[in-house]
Amino acid sequence: MDTESTHSGYSSRSGRSNRHGERGRERHKVSGSKDSSRSEKSVIINPPETSSQDSPVHNGEPLPGEASPGADPPDEAQDDNWGETTTAVTGTSELSISQEEVVGLGKGLQDRARGFRRYLPLAVGLCGGVLVLATPLVFLLLPVVIWPERLQPCGAACEGLFLSLSFKLLMLLTAIWALFLRPARASLPRVCACRAFLSTLTLLLAMSYWLFYGVRILDAQDEDYHGVVQFAVSLVDSQLFVHYLAVVLLELRHLQPRYSICVIRSTDGETRHYNIGQLSIQNAALTVLEYYYRDFPLHNPALLSASKHRAAKHPAGFKVYNVDAPGSAAGPPPANGSQSQAAIAAAQKRKDTAHNELYYEEADYERRVRKRKARLVVAVEEAFTHVRRMKKEDERASPTDIMDVREAALAVFPSMARALQKYLRTTRRQQCHSMESIQKHLAFCLINNMSPKAFLETYLSPGPTLQYGPERWLADQWTLVSEASVTSGVKDGADFTLRCLDFNLAVTVKSIPYIRVTESYVDPKSHKFVLLLQSETSV
Repeated sequence: MDTESTHSGYSSRSGRSNRHGERGRERHKVSGSKDSSRSEKSVIINPPETSSQDSPVHNGEPLPGEASPGADPPDEAQDDNWGETTTAVTGTSELSISQEEVVGLGKGLQDRARGFRRYLPLAVGLCGGVLVLATPLVFLLLPVVIWPERLQPCGAACEGLFLSLSFKLLMLLTAIWALFLRPARASLPRVCACRAFLSTLTLLLAMSYWLFYGVRILDAQDEDYHGVVQFAVSLVDSQLFVHYLAVVLLELRHLQPRYSICVIRSTDGETRHYNIGQLSIQNAALTVLEYYYRDFPLHNPALLSASKHRAAKHPAGFKVYNVDAPGSAAGPPPANGSQSQAAIAAAQKRKDTAHNELYYEEADYERRVRKRKARLVVAVEEAFTHVRRMKKEDERASPTDIMDVREAALAVFPSMARALQKYLRTTRRQQCHSMESIQKHLAFCLINNMSPKAFLETYLSPGPTLQYGPERWLADQWTLVSEASVTSGVKDGADFTLRCLDFNLAVTVKSIPYIRVTESYVDPKSHKFVLLLQSETSV
C-alpha cells in the first residue's frame, strides 16, 4: 500500500509539473506572437473535467470550467449539454467576435445561399423560355430591318409557312406553360439532372442555329426570304422535339414501377410500402414525403410518453457476475452463492412485476377508452337528434325565426363538448383538435346532413397528416441524409433518411424482380369422365 501511494503521488506530481511546463511554453508562445503581430488571437477552450483529482490548481483556485472542491458532483452540477455550455476564454486581441455573431453570420450566409439556389433555376428557365420563343421571330425580322430592298417577294408558299410557324409557336408556348410554368411542389437541395440536361440542350440548339444564321444569312445577306422562313420553321420544329424529350424524361420515365421502397417512422415504427419508378434520390425523397402526408397517421408524441414513463419506472435489472468463472478477478469483489441467487431472484421478480403492470395498464386503458367512447357516442347522437327536431320546427316557423346552421352548431356544441374533451384527453389527441376546428366540422356535417357516426369518425381514429392544420405538417423542416449523391438514381439496396424536428423517416429501396410468366396448355378432353351408376333394384 505504501509503495502504491508513493507511486501515485509521484505520478501526480510529475503530471502536474508537465502540465505546468506545457502551459508555460504556451504562454511564452502567446507573448512572442503578440510582440510579432497584434492581430493574432489565442483561444483556450476548457471543457468540464470528469474528475477533480487530475485537475491542475493554480494558487488554490480551479480553472474556468472545473468544479470547485466543495461543489456538487459533476453529474449533478452540470447538465448533459456540456458541449453547448463550454466556456471559451480568449486572450487580449484587437479583433474579437462573439459566438452568437459567428452563428448569426453563418445563418445569414446560409439563407442567402438557399435563396440563390431557389431562384437560380427559375431565372435560368425564364431566360431559356424567352430565348426559345424570341429566336424564330428575330430570324424573321432581321432581314426585313437590315436589307429590305434586296429581299425577294414572299409567295403563297412562304405565307403558308408563316401560318404554320404561328400555330407551332402557339402550341410550343402552351406546352411550355403546362410543363415548366407550374408552381413548385418543394425546394430540393440540388438541381435536377434532367432539367439541367434539357436546359443545356436548348442552349446548344439555339447557339447552333444562331451561328449558322450569322454565317450563312447575316454575313451573306441572303435575298431568298422564303429560305429564311423555312430556317425559322426548322428551329421551331427542333424546339418541339426537345419539348417532347422533356415530357419523356420528366413525366413518363418514372411512371413504370421499378423499385419497392419501405418507409419506417423512427418513433412508433409506423411502416408503409410504395412502388416508384426510376428517380433520383432527392426526387424519391420528395415522393416519399408526398406519400407520408397522405397515408401516415399524424405523429403524436403524447402516445410515446407512457412507454418512457414505464421504462423510467422499471430500469434495467441487476448485473450478475459469475464469480466461479476464470478471469473474474477484474470484476467486482467476490460474493458467495447465496447473494448471487438472491440477485437473480430479485431481477426475475422485477421482470415479472413489469410484465404484470404492463398487462393491467393496457387493460385499464382500453376499458377507459371504451367508456369514454360510449359516452361520446351517446352525447353526439342526442345532439344530432335535437338538431333534427329543431330543423322540423324551423320548417313550420316564420322566416325571421329560422336559425342559421352555424348558429345551430354553436348551440349544440356545449352538450357534447365535455364528453369529446374527455375522450380526446384519454386517447392523448387533444392537441390535434382545437375548439374552432371542431365547431367548423360540426357545422360542415350539419350542412351536408351527415350522421353522428360520420361526425365522430374524425375523432375516433387518427387521420392522415394533411387532414389537420398546416402547423402540424412540419413544413420546410426536412433534411435529406444520404451516403450517395442525391442527384444519382436510386438503386437496389440503397437507403436514405429524412429528418425533421421530432422523428426520422428511414427509407430502404428494393428492386422489383423480373417476372417471367409461362403458358401451359390444358387439353379440353382431359376434363371429361364417365360416371357408371350401379342400380340396386332388380328389374
